[in-house]
Amino acid sequence: MAYWSKFTYEKSTYIIDLDTISAFSSELGNKRITFWLPNSSQPIILNPQGNQEAYKQVLDYLKKTIDRNSKGSWIKINYDRKEFAIDLSRISFFACEQNGRLISFCLPDSATNIILMREGNSDDYQKILDYIKNTTGHSLL
Repeated sequence: MAYWSKFTYEKSTYIIDLDTISAFSSELGNKRITFWLPNSSQPIILNPQGNQEAYKQVLDYLKKTIDRNSKGSWIKINYDRKEFAIDLSRISFFACEQNGRLISFCLPDSATNIILMREGNSDDYQKILDYIKNTTGHSLL
């Protein structure tokens, strides 16, 4: 089911199906939401001061999507002083060091590489391991 949103950003009008976005990030202190357009690495960065209506639409979508999470593939993780909401079903690979210390994956449509350490991000690290095991039947460790 599509979730279409229309807004103006940097002198262009966009109509975007938010269901096609694979990851969102928000900076914990400054109320800024970033996402990347599908099939491109172009970021859209929204804040309530610059584009209040679009910011509200995306924030409402995130609340509904994360709360609903009917596929069980959306997770929230804290990484690099940002909170990421990620649809893990859109991640095409996961990698792990042989000693199991690090898990890494790339966010689709962005150049962002997420690297989680077992010691520093133990809860998020475990969420990823559980998702991989439950979805693929394989274990990284």
